[in-house]
Amino acid sequence: MVSTDKLQQTLRDSAAMRWTALLLLASAMFFSYIFMDILSPIKDLMQSTRGWDSTAFGTMQGSETFLNVFVFFLIFAGIILDKMGVRFTAVLSGVVMLIGATINWYAVTEGFMGSSLEAWFTNNLNYIPGFDELGISPFYQGMPASAKFAAVGFMIFGCGVEMAGITVSRGIVKWFKGREMALAMGSEMALARLGVATCMIFSPVFAKLGGDIDVSRSVAFGVILLLIALIMFIVYFFMDKKLDAQTGEAEEKDDPFKISDLGTILTSSGFWLVALLCVLYYSAIFPFQKYAVNMLQCNLTFTEVSPDSFWATNTVTIIQYIIMLVVAAAAFASNFSKQKSMKNGLLVVAVAALVVFCYMGYMRQSAETVFAVFPLLAVGITPILGNYVDHKGKAASMLILGSLLLIACHLTFAFVLPLFKGNAVGGIIVAYLTILVLGSSFSLVPASLWPSVPKLVDAKIIGSAYALIFWIQNIGLWLFPLLIGKVLDKTNPDLVAGLQNGTITPEQAAVSYDYTAPLVMLASLGVAALVLGFILKAVDKKKGLGLEEPNIK
Repeated sequence: MVSTDKLQQTLRDSAAMRWTALLLLASAMFFSYIFMDILSPIKDLMQSTRGWDSTAFGTMQGSETFLNVFVFFLIFAGIILDKMGVRFTAVLSGVVMLIGATINWYAVTEGFMGSSLEAWFTNNLNYIPGFDELGISPFYQGMPASAKFAAVGFMIFGCGVEMAGITVSRGIVKWFKGREMALAMGSEMALARLGVATCMIFSPVFAKLGGDIDVSRSVAFGVILLLIALIMFIVYFFMDKKLDAQTGEAEEKDDPFKISDLGTILTSSGFWLVALLCVLYYSAIFPFQKYAVNMLQCNLTFTEVSPDSFWATNTVTIIQYIIMLVVAAAAFASNFSKQKSMKNGLLVVAVAALVVFCYMGYMRQSAETVFAVFPLLAVGITPILGNYVDHKGKAASMLILGSLLLIACHLTFAFVLPLFKGNAVGGIIVAYLTILVLGSSFSLVPASLWPSVPKLVDAKIIGSAYALIFWIQNIGLWLFPLLIGKVLDKTNPDLVAGLQNGTITPEQAAVSYDYTAPLVMLASLGVAALVLGFILKAVDKKKGLGLEEPNIK
């Protein structure tokens, strides 16, 4: 009886405390997702105010995963987590993210321009022995000094955010094991995804605040949020420490990544198929996010809203953001409603709010508020898809469906959307529908791909397998932002030449790119993923891997 009373008195046994711990961890990831894409909706302003052409922008954005891939920091992060535990690693990741973000902020401030530090970056890091020969240098001759220094900060931030990602997952397992773990992980993922929409809505607002354009204000907004994230990790530190004191348990640890595991993992055909599917799929989504707003600016016709109009005020930004939260909350909550009337009511609220959200984005006549709709459908259907795979299976089939949707969306952006240039309403409708479908296809991956990994490798090396998949995924997340930028400049030679000889202004060039080639390149990733999906389904049928079978039997 004494032990039962003691058990009931732990923080983990209190639903309020469990969900408070989740809120702290999920909010920290939400803030990190905001900073991850903080410059994406203002690519045009980075070109017009800081001289970042598409190559410079893409190189800087790709630098986020550089240290994780080429210095193997992702592996080291796993080792740190294993040796030091969730608490220490959570706070460390928060500190690392904040340091990197602060460097990134200073790089785009007016204070950096004309400084001795700018002169140093202009004259140095133009050639790095070994890296240049291999074609993997994070810098290049002629890259703006601010982009170089920002890339240094983004590399450091990237180390912290990857460390935070694996730490938060471990923390959720610790607090929710044997309880509502699937719901907790789904909730964390949904909140993190909303960071993309938050960034798209608010980053341009801060950059254009008061009619004076200053891109550093957007980055400063992200830095402040990461400071709050660090505070949340510190609060979690003390909660987690108190939990261990109550239970008398040592921190739960997975098996560390072992080099000896590589041979076993790398000889598994199923592992390679899933790893390649992962890198192809994520490379077609995350790098695209960084260019999506500029792509819309170049393919849609926007009319400048009068400064005196309600639609040009910051008030409408707040209202639209609140409506976005209503869409996300109602759609997500509908999945867990027991009563059919309540479920249908929540869905009606979500759909109505989504229509209002889209209408406001149209009235504001800004590409960033249009793309902000990207994660909203995903938030609502991710629990549905996860529940379907748990109870019905068909994971490999869902990956094939996701690839088909991915191909269709990128080809629509490449060839259909430009046909509506000049058609204000038609172009917006096509853009909204395509963005929503792309966001929903993104939900198919976490719902079907990640739960498939335990079916493909031995349970003893599952941690090592995930670490290796994350590393392979980061290669794509480094490479494709850089490739998109280079392809844009190579396939728009008139714009590049016009900028060089002064016949076109940076402001005009920033919204005049032809995005056909990069979008076809991303669609080709979907084609490759589709082929691998069919191969995976055939291998599953031949070897009986169980990918099409439900997780819960």
